[in-house]
Amino acid sequence: MKTASPRARTDRIADHALRIVLALHLLLFLSFALALATAAAARAETTACTGKDLIVKLARDHPQKLAAIRAEAEATPNGDGLLWKVEKDGVAPSYLFGTMHLADPRVANLLPEASRAYDASTTVAIETVEILDPQAPAKAMAERPDLMMFTDGRTLEKLLPADKIDGVRAALAKRGVPLAAVSRMKPWMLTSMVAMPACEMARKKAGAAFLDLKLAKDAKAQGKNVQGLETIVEQLDAMASLSLDFHIKGLVETLALGSRLDDMYETMLVLYTKGRIGMIMPMLQSFAPDDGKPDDGYAAFEQKMIDARNAVMASRAVPILDKGNAFIAVGALHLPGDKGLIERLRAKGYRISAVGD
Repeated sequence: MKTASPRARTDRIADHALRIVLALHLLLFLSFALALATAAAARAETTACTGKDLIVKLARDHPQKLAAIRAEAEATPNGDGLLWKVEKDGVAPSYLFGTMHLADPRVANLLPEASRAYDASTTVAIETVEILDPQAPAKAMAERPDLMMFTDGRTLEKLLPADKIDGVRAALAKRGVPLAAVSRMKPWMLTSMVAMPACEMARKKAGAAFLDLKLAKDAKAQGKNVQGLETIVEQLDAMASLSLDFHIKGLVETLALGSRLDDMYETMLVLYTKGRIGMIMPMLQSFAPDDGKPDDGYAAFEQKMIDARNAVMASRAVPILDKGNAFIAVGALHLPGDKGLIERLRAKGYRISAVGD
């Protein structure tokens, strides 16, 4: 396989940065923590989103590649649809809904079918119900400070490659975040802050609730039973279990991408609003560098951040589903695939069918 040219590699999304952005949509806690992060909010000056849909670029410049991406998505089990009906004999039907952990109006406003399912439910379950507690980040920090901060004397300045420190310092300064002020922060926490589009940070700074939080808050106000499928520490532990080298590279690459990050978000949003969940990963992976090297890192990322967590969420969803009349909302990327939440629940005896708006 030929090595990509420097120009082609520059135009592509860096591999580690890609996974960090995916992680933002796989961990509910990150969106909650970012909504409360005043340091990152300093860069949010406008609500105008500037990202471009990368699908348009592919359709124009590489139609064959786009056709291959669509074919891969079509072969992905349960890759189309956000709302799924869950049935079992002798139990009232429940619903499984895929979210994005964003406050963007295209996400935060439920479509009619999902809204009706939500309104009719007596139980609402999200990834972690702890996000209803404003003190949750502080409590998680007290319980496991090692997951978010270096507690052994290490700092980012000591860990960053020598030829990358100045670039990282300058990129952070442009975002209003001095490197010295966050030097003890684990790189994945810092990357999560700088990776979020300015328009999304502005919404959160203004108090707009991202979808999962809105669903949980409204459910609690309506007297519904609100439950979680994971704990904050479990989510943090999954992210922190990835190698430090992965996180360092993710930080460097994310800062280097600049406005390309906004393009990634816009592309995911476009696919999400169309219910084309199975197309999100192959689409973004098509923009990652292709240098012929085996991608063992992505396999580890997928196993720890998606597959293992899907297994836990499926097991914990069972007693909720067996009571019936539930609305379970989790990150949409957890739904599709052979090891996705839908297939795992089918293996436990539930009949699951897509519901279209």
